[in-house]
Amino acid sequence: MNIGIYIYDDAEVLDFSGPFEVFSTAKRLSENKWNIFLIAETKQTINARGGFQVTPHFDIKNHPNIDILIVAGGDHKFELSKSHVIEWINNVSNNTKYTLSVCTGAFLLAEARLLKNRTVTTHWEDIVDLRVKYSDLTVVDDKRWVKDGKFITSAGISAGIDMSLAFIADISSTALAIKTARQMDYNWQYSL
Repeated sequence: MNIGIYIYDDAEVLDFSGPFEVFSTAKRLSENKWNIFLIAETKQTINARGGFQVTPHFDIKNHPNIDILIVAGGDHKFELSKSHVIEWINNVSNNTKYTLSVCTGAFLLAEARLLKNRTVTTHWEDIVDLRVKYSDLTVVDDKRWVKDGKFITSAGISAGIDMSLAFIADISSTALAIKTARQMDYNWQYSL
């Protein structure tokens, strides 16, 4: 199973590194044949929040098929203006088993017309903006993550780790999710 995490300049570091750590740790602790990788618009180094630099494994024009797409949040406003990136998110998501977002990554999914008439969440600071900009969404502010069909959106930053662990419980086993959280020495918040 190929798990691709989309990143961009000013992405929140824990929004992509948290899920990456969850899936790579779960892979190490199990027999799952998961391929976890980072994707960006280009293969150039990304300057994430705080000056954290990371080089993606692939770019949007050259990557393996993606079974699970995770879109990181952060300062997403410039990404919303990139019609080719939004189109790529839409096209890739049409072929995924699941599409997830962390924090303001929900804005990119909404802009790609993937969340219409769905229940979603995002970082508490961006709830009102998401409601106003995409009035066809039901945006909740009292959940760490929300699953609606094949789409899962999470609240801000550390909620992406909780969402990723819950997702592993769904697609693999609760035992593996618990073991992964323990290995990470992470106090997993099970409930939505």
